Amino acid sequence: MEFKSIARPTVILDPANGLAPKTIPNEIRYDPLTGKTSRIGHFRKLQWKKPDFDQLIAGTEKWCPFCPDKVLKATPRFPPDIVPDGRMSLGDKVLFPNIAPYDRLSAVATLGSRHYIPMAEIEPQRIADGFRLALKFFRHLDAIGHPESVYHLISWNYMPPAGSSLIHPHLQVFASCIAPNRLREMLEAAGRYMETNGNNYWDDLLQTEKSRGDRFLGRIGRTAWLSVYAPLGVAGDVMAMVQGVGCTLELSDDDLLDLATGLTKLMAAYDRLGIYSFNMSFFPGALTDEHARFHLIFSPRTYFNPTLGTPDVAALKGLYNESVCMGFPEEFAEILRSEF
Repeated sequence: MEFKSIARPTVILDPANGLAPKTIPNEIRYDPLTGKTSRIGHFRKLQWKKPDFDQLIAGTEKWCPFCPDKVLKATPRFPPDIVPDGRMSLGDKVLFPNIAPYDRLSAVATLGSRHYIPMAEIEPQRIADGFRLALKFFRHLDAIGHPESVYHLISWNYMPPAGSSLIHPHLQVFASCIAPNRLREMLEAAGRYMETNGNNYWDDLLQTEKSRGDRFLGRIGRTAWLSVYAPLGVAGDVMAMVQGVGCTLELSDDDLLDLATGLTKLMAAYDRLGIYSFNMSFFPGALTDEHARFHLIFSPRTYFNPTLGTPDVAALKGLYNESVCMGFPEEFAEILRSEF
C-alpha cells in the first residue's frame, strides 16, 4: 500500500514581514485506494471564529417543520405499500419521506424534538437513536424485498456551512440500488485491490495505519478511527471503520452507539478549533460485497470568509473535483487523538 505525495512548497514575498521571503508548505497527496488527488497546505492557523448563534437561530423555530408542534402536520407520508403507517418513529425521533427527494426512497429522520443543539452538546444516545430509526427503515425495506434495498445510506448535514437549510438536527436517509459516485468508485477500486492482492483493502489500510501511528486515533468497540490521508474537507476528514462489517444492515446496536460516541468526540475536538458544522456519510457495501468494509466519513465544514458567507467549496472543488485541506491530516490527528 503506497501513501504517495509530492511536495509543492510555495515561496512568496511576505508583505507582513517587509517582503521577506516566506515558504508555505504545500503537498499533493494521492488516495491509496482510488489515486484521486488532494491538495494539502498550511497557510493559516488551525483556528476558526464562530458566529453569533443567537442571531443565527433567532426565530427559526417558528417555521421549522421538524419541531414537535408541526412535524406530524407539515411532513409527508410514505405510500402504504412502502411504510404502512406512513412514517416511522423512535421516541421523539420521526422518519418520513424527503419532500425534496434525490432517489426513489429518500427519507429524513429528525434527531428529536429539540430545535437547536450546539455541536458539542449533542449526546451519543441521541445520534445512536437516529441511526437505529434509520436501520428500522432499512430492515423493513429489506424484509419486504424492495428492489432499492441494496445500499443503505445515512448522511448528516449539520448547520448551514454543511448545506443544511434547517437548524433542527436531522439525518438524510436513503436506500438505493445505485451507489453514489464516490462510493461506487471506492467499491470498484476495493474489488480490484482484492483481486490483485487477495486481501480486503480496508483491513490492510487499518493494519498499516495502526502500525504507522501518525493518523490512527484509537478504537471504540470494534470501530477504528483514523484521520484520512488524502481528505476531501478543508479541515481534514476522519474515517470510522467497523471491523468485520461490510453492509449497513450488519451493524449491531453496540456498533451504532460506538459510532455515535466517536462522532461526539470529534465534535468536541473540532468545536475547540472554532468549527461548528460538518458533513457525515455512511460508506457501506451491498450485502454480498466481500471487498467492502462499512465505514463512515466525518468532514468538518466552514466558511472561507464568515462575514461574506463564502463557502469552502469553490471552483477547484466544485468543477475540478480537487480537494483542498488547510492543514496536514497528521496535525489534525494530533489534535483529535486526545479525545480517544
